[in-house]
Amino acid sequence: MIAGWKLSPGRYHLLFTSNGRPAQDGWWATEEVAGEKFRRWIGTVGNTRAPRVTLTDEETDTVLTTWPRSRSPLPC
Repeated sequence: MIAGWKLSPGRYHLLFTSNGRPAQDGWWATEEVAGEKFRRWIGTVGNTRAPRVTLTDEETDTVLTTWPRSRSPLPC
């Protein structure tokens, strides 16, 4: 870190958990980019154990979206 500078990770936080444990996260300054990453992550984590992807606006402390939307098990 450069003296006197504070690096901001970004306003939008994307968190991927597997089986309830954090597996990966990232921060972006714009909602557009974070939303694009959210969609990409869903495509890559769908076959992991109990996956969950959450996009949060850290400035307003609002969860913008999650995947999967329901915690209920899939029908057999």
